[in-house]
Amino acid sequence: MIAACRFAIASLGVVLGTQLLYGQSGAHYREFQLGGDLASVSAVAGVAVAEAQSIHQRPALIQDLQWKPPYAASGPTAPAPDPVQQIVFSFYNDQLFRLVIDYDRNRTEGMTDADMIDAISSTYGPISKTPQKSRVASSQVAEESGTRVARWGDADYSVVLYRSSYASGFRMIVTSLRLDVLARTAEAQAVRLDERDAPRREIARQKKEADDTRAAQEKARLANKAGFRP
Repeated sequence: MIAACRFAIASLGVVLGTQLLYGQSGAHYREFQLGGDLASVSAVAGVAVAEAQSIHQRPALIQDLQWKPPYAASGPTAPAPDPVQQIVFSFYNDQLFRLVIDYDRNRTEGMTDADMIDAISSTYGPISKTPQKSRVASSQVAEESGTRVARWGDADYSVVLYRSSYASGFRMIVTSLRLDVLARTAEAQAVRLDERDAPRREIARQKKEADDTRAAQEKARLANKAGFRP
């Protein structure tokens, strides 16, 4: 609970009301380091490891962990509310490869793209003018994030700011480029494996359903037989 409160009130910059990083390298977001394991991220975020959702289990373990700010007290002495609405942490084989940060629209209302760029650039430096090189196509989460506003990063990590296409909201995605390639390759393989095994799993499901039905009928038969009187 203490970790959750500390996380919720951490500062992200003057304009956003909090500070993105704590004087660390660009491979961090707040207290979270890309490549960190689920247990360490869970401890800092104050979210139980058991809350992690397994997206794929083969050929690699892909997991998501969602954080939302706890209830914050109000009043003149209360800390500034966190502008983050939620964060989804994604792990590849127990390594944090991506954070998807959605900002609360009420905390960014009226802010322009330039305002956001200035705030984020105070930590990550100037925006990148060169296209990001990638061996794989744009991820589904990126395609669903809206209009790309700006990008920061280097050969190891990427920070991309998006503006929602359907509402006045902002999203930022922080990614380990090396782990992201591995994760997305594994995800594509997992989909192919699921499609290949779908007929076998359906046959197994039908067989289990039939076996369960027969077992229930036999149990009822024995109970009724024992108590039946003509």
